Amino acid sequence: MKACAFVVGPPDGPGAALRDMARRLGFETVLPFGGVAQADAQAAQTPLMFFLFAAVDDPRTLRAAAEAVRFCPGRRVRFSPLIYFSESPSMAAIRQCAAMGFDDVITLPFTPSRVADRLQRQIDRTQVYFETASYFGPDRRASAGGQEYGHSGRGSGGRHRRLEIIRSIPGGVSVLRDDAQVVT
Repeated sequence: MKACAFVVGPPDGPGAALRDMARRLGFETVLPFGGVAQADAQAAQTPLMFFLFAAVDDPRTLRAAAEAVRFCPGRRVRFSPLIYFSESPSMAAIRQCAAMGFDDVITLPFTPSRVADRLQRQIDRTQVYFETASYFGPDRRASAGGQEYGHSGRGSGGRHRRLEIIRSIPGGVSVLRDDAQVVT
């Protein structure tokens, strides 16, 4: 796959296992995540990038890296899929990742076919993103059972943007629609 996988995690253990899996899945480039400047530079060479987060004891420790990606000015970085690999199917961990704007949380087993299928869901499909002052990521309002995951939603007042995007291997990210709204 002509895409780059940035692995967010330690150089050994879960981080090393995730880098090995990304190579087996056929990512053209697999790099440890060294910050958004590195990702911005890579975007010029590889238009489509994935950020693969290795399992940690507390997913909230991933907030700084997730926010660095999600609030990066560069569109190719900002709209890149954030995928967390969780070693347990904890609903608390899944909710924490959703609140940080992750696109998907994959739990064990991390089989190559299962992971490849989940990653493929991020490509060549229209994705709806939602942006407020404190949240940027997939629009989860319909699937969250009414929970807002830390962002101002409809009916609660405030400004928000609804964006429709599509990711492709040759072109990276394209914004199909951008609707800014003010809710009173």
